[in-house]
Amino acid sequence: MKRLWMLMILSAMALALAATMPRAKLNQENSPNSPVYTSDGHLKFPIQYREWVYVTSGIDMSYSANASIDRSMFDNVFVNAEAYKAFVQTGNWPDKTMLVLEVRNAGSKSSINKTGHFQTDEILGREVHVKDEARFQGKWAFFNSEDGVIGKLLPREMDCYSCHEKHGAVDTTFVQFYPTLLDIAMKKNTLSADYLKEEAGK
Repeated sequence: MKRLWMLMILSAMALALAATMPRAKLNQENSPNSPVYTSDGHLKFPIQYREWVYVTSGIDMSYSANASIDRSMFDNVFVNAEAYKAFVQTGNWPDKTMLVLEVRNAGSKSSINKTGHFQTDEILGREVHVKDEARFQGKWAFFNSEDGVIGKLLPREMDCYSCHEKHGAVDTTFVQFYPTLLDIAMKKNTLSADYLKEEAGK
């Protein structure tokens, strides 16, 4: 009887452990929202990204003071749900985070619209910012997808890497432009020292 009782306790403990540990592994590694790569090191573009969590939009943004813009466009940013939930809890991005930047043409003349801009169905560009600590130097990498099928890995020498590392508010990402997440980062005290210095110098 005592032996049976001990077996029941051990079985219950094993079930409880299995219910917690595999779930965390599933969310990171086996989730359908985790990054998937091609044999030559590029990224299979996450075509379901518009079902992810929307974090912000910008219009006609440029990081260069001398930029000339010949048309208006919207930048929309989406993040996989697992990464979003982790950020809300910790103020940091977990491994396997994917942020998709979708650039859409801005329209002004259609239907009853008389002023301002709206987003059209014309996609001008797509980029993905991926955190994969074991795969990339600096933990993060950028991919550009012209066809919405394959994201081509951008070389580490490109300015996007150094710009994000220098100016990103949280873990090389531009959370300063994600209003609801910026508030979380402030409360969790995860804002980068460089970003705080930039803000103080305004």
